[in-house]
Amino acid sequence: MPTPGSGLKPSHGSGNKTSDNAPMKILRLATRKSALALWQTEHVAARLRGLHPGLVVELVPMSTRGDRILDRPLADIGGKGLFLKELEVAMINGAADAAVHSLKDVPMVLDGPFALAAILERGDPFDAFVSDRYTDFDALPAGASIGTSSLRRQAQVRARRPNLRLLDLRGNVNSRLAKLAAGDYDAIILACAGLERLGLSRHIRHRLEAPGWLPAVAQGAIAVECRDGDAATIALLSALDHAATRTCVEAERAMNRQLHGSCHVPIAAYATLDGGVLSLEGLVGSAETGRCVRASEVGRARDPEGLGRLVAAELRVRGADELLKNL
Repeated sequence: MPTPGSGLKPSHGSGNKTSDNAPMKILRLATRKSALALWQTEHVAARLRGLHPGLVVELVPMSTRGDRILDRPLADIGGKGLFLKELEVAMINGAADAAVHSLKDVPMVLDGPFALAAILERGDPFDAFVSDRYTDFDALPAGASIGTSSLRRQAQVRARRPNLRLLDLRGNVNSRLAKLAAGDYDAIILACAGLERLGLSRHIRHRLEAPGWLPAVAQGAIAVECRDGDAATIALLSALDHAATRTCVEAERAMNRQLHGSCHVPIAAYATLDGGVLSLEGLVGSAETGRCVRASEVGRARDPEGLGRLVAAELRVRGADELLKNL
C-alpha cells in the first residue's frame, strides 16, 4: 500500500491488476483544458506509461482563471501564475498528484509546498511569425497590425519595427489563428513549439531566432510539478527529467529571478549548452518605447544559477534598472 501523501493510490476491481496480481497504481495529472495543455499532458502520460509498466495515468482537466478571463491583457489580471493556481489547489486537496505546465508560465519562485520534479527535453524555443499575407516580419508594411499579448514580444517588435501597430491578442492557439484568418490582424506572433505540437507548423511563415530575437524564459519546455516531499511521485516523474534542458532553463530562470521578472516585465533569455560550457543571452525591454538592453555571458554547466546572476548583473549595468524602475 502507498504511504500517506505519496500521490499514489491502489486501484480496485479485477481489471486493475498487473500480471503478478499486484494492484496497479494510479497517477493523476492536473491540466488546463486547452488543446495545447491537453496535448502536453497526454505526452507526459504516454512517456510515464512507457517508463513505468503497470502505472495507470489519468488526466484531470481543469479551467483556470487565466483561461477564463480573455478580455484583458494577462499582465493586468495577475500574470501567468493564474494558469497554475487551480491546479496547485487540486494537488493540495488530493484531487491530483501532479500538474503539467508550459514552463514559461511557471513563476520563478513556486508558492507553497511544490517542486518541479521533471523538466522534459525542450522543444523549439523560438517565436513564430504567422501571417496569411506576408512572408516574414520585415515584409510587413508600415502601419500593419501585429497581434501579441506578450510584453516581451511587444518590446522587441517596437525595437525592430516602431512603425507597426501593436494590438493585444489573447486566447488559445486556434482562436488566435481564427482571429488572424478573420482579418483582425495582418500578422501575429506565436510560439513555434505550440504550433508544432498541435500539428499546425504549416502556419509558421518565419522563425524569429536568437540572437536577433530572444524567446521567453524556458519557452518550449514542459514541466511537471508535484508536492514537495512526495517521494513516490517524484521518483516516478524524475525519470522524465532531461538534464541538459534543466541546466539551460535553470540559468534563464535564475536570471529572471534576479531581475524580479514576471509577465509585467518584458524579459527574454536563451541559454545553450555545449559540453561543459553554458552560454546565456538576456534582454530587458520596454513595451512602450522599444528600448532594449542586452547582455550575454559564458559559464560552467555545473553552475547555471551563477551564470543567470552574472547576466542579470550585466543587464543592470547596461541600464536594465532604469527600465525595471519605470515598470
